[in-house]
Amino acid sequence: MSHAPIARTEPGADPYRWLEQRDAAEVLEHLQAENAYLEAQLAEQGELREALFQEIKGRIRETDLSLPSPWGPYLYYQRTTAGDEYPRHYRCPRPSDDSLQIDERAEQLLLDPNELAGGGYLSLGAFSVSPDHRRLAYSLDTSGDETYRLFVKELDDGSVRELPFADCDGSMTWANDSQTLFFGELDETHRPHKLYRHRLGDAGAELVFHERDGRFFLTCYRSSSERQLVLLLGSKTTSEAWVLDADTPEQAFRCLALREEGHEYYPDHGQLDGHWTWLIRSNQAGINFALYYAHAAIDPERAPTREHWHQLRAHDPQVMLEGVGLNRRALILSLREGGLPIIEVHPQGQPAYRVQLPDAAYSLHVQDHLEFDSPAIRLRYEALNRPAQIRQLALASGEQTVLKETPVEGPFDADAYVSQRLWATAADGTAVPISLVARREVLQAGQPAPLYLYGYGAYGESLDPWFSHARLSLLERGFVFAIAHVRGGGELGEAWYRAGKLEHKHNSFDDFIAVAEHLIASGYTRPERLAISGGSAGGLLIGAVLNLRPELFAAAIAEVPFVDVLNTMQNPDLPLTVTEYDEWGDPHEAEVFERIKGYAPYENVGAQAYPAILAVAGYNDSRVQYWEAAKWVAKLRAHKTDEHLLLLKTDLDAGHGGMSGRYQALRDVALEYAFLFKVLGVTGA
Repeated sequence: MSHAPIARTEPGADPYRWLEQRDAAEVLEHLQAENAYLEAQLAEQGELREALFQEIKGRIRETDLSLPSPWGPYLYYQRTTAGDEYPRHYRCPRPSDDSLQIDERAEQLLLDPNELAGGGYLSLGAFSVSPDHRRLAYSLDTSGDETYRLFVKELDDGSVRELPFADCDGSMTWANDSQTLFFGELDETHRPHKLYRHRLGDAGAELVFHERDGRFFLTCYRSSSERQLVLLLGSKTTSEAWVLDADTPEQAFRCLALREEGHEYYPDHGQLDGHWTWLIRSNQAGINFALYYAHAAIDPERAPTREHWHQLRAHDPQVMLEGVGLNRRALILSLREGGLPIIEVHPQGQPAYRVQLPDAAYSLHVQDHLEFDSPAIRLRYEALNRPAQIRQLALASGEQTVLKETPVEGPFDADAYVSQRLWATAADGTAVPISLVARREVLQAGQPAPLYLYGYGAYGESLDPWFSHARLSLLERGFVFAIAHVRGGGELGEAWYRAGKLEHKHNSFDDFIAVAEHLIASGYTRPERLAISGGSAGGLLIGAVLNLRPELFAAAIAEVPFVDVLNTMQNPDLPLTVTEYDEWGDPHEAEVFERIKGYAPYENVGAQAYPAILAVAGYNDSRVQYWEAAKWVAKLRAHKTDEHLLLLKTDLDAGHGGMSGRYQALRDVALEYAFLFKVLGVTGA
């Protein structure tokens, strides 16, 4: 097929509504025709795509061992093997010298997702070993729609039972008796709304909690101390926590503090100055959160209040308190200041300190708190030019040890690449951070280069710089890669997020455009060499700026793009819509309707020239329905005035995260890069 598919229209306000008829023959035929058109248009890139796939795969250590994690009498770890899509999960006895040395003769295979996948889609949800180490609870999604089946494996004899429950969210949380499991159920809008208690051997499960407010998600987790279970109910703006002693799972959860609109709080349980303590991160004193503690036990006979909370760390308008971790030896704070993540450690009885790092722009988070009594924690650290490292941090001294660095096979020198932090100025004068990387000689040449600009800017999520094996295929061909940290994300704290949501959403688009203009004006690139990309809510960002300033860009990639915002947000029966009102607004209100209509990518497609576009959708996506990309592309075909390439790829066996296997994902990247090379005229050699 060489000609572009023609989407039929029908009378009415939304002429492509017919594409929403899931499983209808004409819809499937249309999606398959679009896939065939894409393959025809990229046919001449077939050898290049395969070469790129092999090139990227060649940088990855296909057979590798993860860093073992000590817990109780075992070391737990994963192995990847060349040719396999998924890692296998193992354990072996913990050495008496407390080293991380694996005894392969005594190792036990816990789970092999390759066998379970059978060549199809597979996403592993829960992977939770019971406190007595005798059972493994795990959950599987085999379609990509994020609905899971629940299983329990007896690790003594290898027998597996599937639990007889449907519409599960994939979570599985053990109580300390290693017999009781708590799991969540999805409602018709795909929202976790019920928590159940199941005792192994029982035929059914007991309903523990039902959250009826459609804005709130329900989740359950074990505290750091492993002595408490926490049931957290959260919307975009409000939360409420209920707690239960993990040793008495048959009892009822008790509320720490009743919800109040606009109050978010997140509890954890551990020790502080020798006392068993609740630590609570709360925004009651300011939007960047403060930290509180409560030694006193909760009195079940009285109404819950916050009067027993005592401030431990005050609110700081310049520093965002993003997370709290604790064990018997230290309190660990995850902060964000000046657009960068910071780990601050408060050892018991010693002065606090901040973790020191070598790069100017980076990604950092606590990967593993290890056991509650551990004298160390593990950090994950990476930069645009530095592969991910697992660093062990000795809590008392602050000494760091690199335990493992993600290997790059073949020639690689991190110092051959330059990572920078730049700032653009938005139309309202706001300084917008940019993270950028390129080969040293590309930047030294001072000539405009092909540039790949990525953005997200929603939900307060921080898009910190990350290393990519695949991205090296761009950088080695003279590309510059940049991230636009636009408002709506969380890089500069809660105020940065709020300045890019609801009535301020236009700031996200203005910031992205300002970043593109800055990169052009500074000589890094030119419009005819500039490609942009974003996924999900980042796809909304891409769709919006394409309508506003299409002449700035030569190519765009939109992954599972949330582009049909107005229609989706008017349909409360769709998954997640009601919970999204706090992010975008409720378009049933006239003012909000007009506001969203003013920027919604699908609504604002016009008769103008657009750059080349590749849109990618997942047919089983429960977060952004496949038809959003399909309708958007159909409308673009009908209205755009140019002859630039417009492609739609629908993964018919995948969901929001794309294809599940690691090799399948690499082939998707190779396709996207081949598309860019074709459009930008970059040689694949």
